[in-house]
Amino acid sequence: MSISEDGPTPFTASQLTKLQDSGIYASGTQLSPDAVNLAEALVATLAGSAEQPLLPAELQELVTQVQAKATIGLPRITADDGVRLSAFTIRLKTDEPRPVVIVPAGWTPLGWTLFTYLYLRLALRGYHVLAYTPRGIGQTFPIPGGGFIDAPFTSGGTVDVGGPSDWADGSTVIDYAQQHFAPSRVAFLGESYGSGISQLVAAHDPAGRVDAVVALSTWGDLADSLYLNETRHLAAVDALVAFTGGPEERKFDPATRQILADFRDGTNLDEVVAWGKERSPASYVDQTNARGIPTFYSNTWHETLFPVNEAVEHFERLTVPKHLNLWIGDHAAPEGAGLTVPGPNAPVDEALAWLDHHVLGVANEVPGWEPVKSQVMFEPTVRESRASWADVTTSTERLYLGGAKGGQDGTLGTAPAAGWKASFTTGELTEATAVDDLLTTGRQEWKGNPKTYATGKFDRRYLATWTSPAGARRVRGIPRVQLTVTPAGKSATVVAYLFDLAPDGTARIITHEPLTLTEATAGQAVQVSWNLQAAAYDIAADHKLMLVINAKDKLYSDANAPLATLTVGSTTGTEAHLDLPLG
Repeated sequence: MSISEDGPTPFTASQLTKLQDSGIYASGTQLSPDAVNLAEALVATLAGSAEQPLLPAELQELVTQVQAKATIGLPRITADDGVRLSAFTIRLKTDEPRPVVIVPAGWTPLGWTLFTYLYLRLALRGYHVLAYTPRGIGQTFPIPGGGFIDAPFTSGGTVDVGGPSDWADGSTVIDYAQQHFAPSRVAFLGESYGSGISQLVAAHDPAGRVDAVVALSTWGDLADSLYLNETRHLAAVDALVAFTGGPEERKFDPATRQILADFRDGTNLDEVVAWGKERSPASYVDQTNARGIPTFYSNTWHETLFPVNEAVEHFERLTVPKHLNLWIGDHAAPEGAGLTVPGPNAPVDEALAWLDHHVLGVANEVPGWEPVKSQVMFEPTVRESRASWADVTTSTERLYLGGAKGGQDGTLGTAPAAGWKASFTTGELTEATAVDDLLTTGRQEWKGNPKTYATGKFDRRYLATWTSPAGARRVRGIPRVQLTVTPAGKSATVVAYLFDLAPDGTARIITHEPLTLTEATAGQAVQVSWNLQAAAYDIAADHKLMLVINAKDKLYSDANAPLATLTVGSTTGTEAHLDLPLG
């Protein structure tokens, strides 16, 4: 196997330290070269193809331990339609029946290679391991003069995005595991794309052979992840399409390319939604419940690919043994290093403990866990356990939006206020934004460096703000905003942001969410209300809440007429307000 053209090069102890400290990503959708180097060095060493020592002592010892107790394989598994899936196996040298953990790779050009360190950990815990790259995923290199060649860890076919072909492939992989390992039990563990496939295979395997699922940085409803409140999450889809490992026209079949084109153009969205629902574990919750599949779930508060609300809603509908962890940061930030390099990592350590109990039968602390455990922003040492998501919120505070002189800086207070309006210009990005960069901003949060906003730079020509008096609050759950919107045209997009405002005028974001009006009437006010994404955030006694409404965020589609006037306001009897969940 070779990721780079020059073959594997030694991976050093200093590179390992850098990955442990800085994480495995160089940017939002670009892996660190050190992470690529590590994957290449581990696989070459395990496969016995390394021509020189490639690993520092710590990792070499781990590889040696696994090689002493297991046999390594690099098979190709043929799907029902002839597509060949690249795979990696660790078969324990024992006649005793042992469980297998099947790991579908995430949506990454490196396919199954990225999490090779995880496979070593699993083997040393007593599991056979079968990792594979889902169809279509993995690096594809152009050949001079035309054509392409796939990397060894790249699977054939085109990307099905968690569709029926991926479900069938998962069952074929189970067939292979049963034939070659004769496992005592079967578990699926996946991160991101692999987590969705894991749930879908568990729900659809005709023989019901999946005994447990671990789903990290996962989704419940793909349609809601990509298109919610009539707003398309364009940046998320563009980032995913660019991260398959090859050009779009090679990685996706014509039907899927049409879905992507319709999504980008905002056309045939009913068909896009139906396509997403078919690929949503939430659509098959009854099947999962009927099979009683223990399910471990994790997500992040500022998730920009699979927003937290849809994951929580699916989790709440599960009646199986289940656990949900919610973390600071964005997609894959919490568990990325724990799947890739040695070092303490609670997100992965707890996932493995879940498997150990439900698959190996280990008597550990898992039975004593409450189903929901939330990390509080931005206090990484503070985690709170609850019996259910419903128990996260214990009360709700209603804060009314009040007008102000000039209209752009209002108040959040306890008394209803009506008759005011605030107008601003559409079409311009503002300093009030969900993230600086998709995925990257949230990964900095995970490392303890949340973005600081200078609210004095919020340009009131393009937004309006409402601020509460100072006071301590424990935000826990899903906030909701209600107000009137008067669009300039037949459609409009508004984005709501909730900030923690410090005495010095700087702020940190708590949550946000966009809303788009379609089939509106220009100049006619419409009453709207919508949920923001869930949060767990403590407001200090000398801090205030700031609600900001603007008309554009680079993560989302924009249905406003450019440089038009958008007006928000409050009417008697349905006064504008923010419902703030507390706990």
